[in-house]
Amino acid sequence: MNSLYKRLAIPYQVWLVLLVFLPIMAILLIAISNLTTANFNLSDISFQLSHWNDLVENQSLVDGEYFNSYLTAFKNSFIYASITTLVSFIFGYFLAYQIKKSRIKNKFIILTIIILPMWSNLILRSEALRSVMLDNNIFKSIFGFDILPFSVGTPAAVLFGLIFTYMPFMILPVYTALEKIEVNLEEASLDLGLTPFKTFWKVVFPLSFKGVVSGSIMVFLPTFAGFAIPKILSNGNIVLIGNIIETKFTYNIYNVGSMLALLILILILGSILLLTRFDKEGETLL
Repeated sequence: MNSLYKRLAIPYQVWLVLLVFLPIMAILLIAISNLTTANFNLSDISFQLSHWNDLVENQSLVDGEYFNSYLTAFKNSFIYASITTLVSFIFGYFLAYQIKKSRIKNKFIILTIIILPMWSNLILRSEALRSVMLDNNIFKSIFGFDILPFSVGTPAAVLFGLIFTYMPFMILPVYTALEKIEVNLEEASLDLGLTPFKTFWKVVFPLSFKGVVSGSIMVFLPTFAGFAIPKILSNGNIVLIGNIIETKFTYNIYNVGSMLALLILILILGSILLLTRFDKEGETLL
């Protein structure tokens, strides 16, 4: 039986090597090379780390002030990802808790409705949101007013797009964690004299915390590293680190783009290690 399992694992191992391990090694090698163009000879590639100095020395003059575009982009990514994660946690946890407590027999339908937008293309969703936020949109033409109180090119528009897109990644693991909590524990807490609020705070929330950690990581990482939503909804006014990485690869500055991507990869690996500490069995990712 063990030999059968090993043979069945071979396609997965091949997939892992070809589509995960080799690309990561390529990013690492390019990040420490002088590769800056798509037209190159292997003999021309050499070891180089001078572009790593740009992380602290990449200064640009804007409105009479110097700023580091990389550090600014990292700061913007961290701020937007943190706000998105916090708002997704507040509303996502509330929604997941209400679904768990509801008397709806087939809760899978509700969860399907929540994740339904995730089945469509991210670019299409972002473009659809952008069309709704324009001054002359279809809702304003029909009803005479805007359904959203912000327009394209503003930080609020970007945050709304990020929260709308990634909140389901918070709801699903939190709901999974809540579903695994035994009802008897809550009933015992109430029988012992705790109020419903204290029962939630001292029993339910601690037991669902690994779902919160999983959801926070699943929201924070794609928000931090993404580039499509900020580019579409901000009209280029807000630059995150993902936008800079996209620009570097678009203009064939591969070593700098790989360098920044490698830093994001380190963040992702660190988050995975954090996730395995709180959810070793991966229960909340199911």
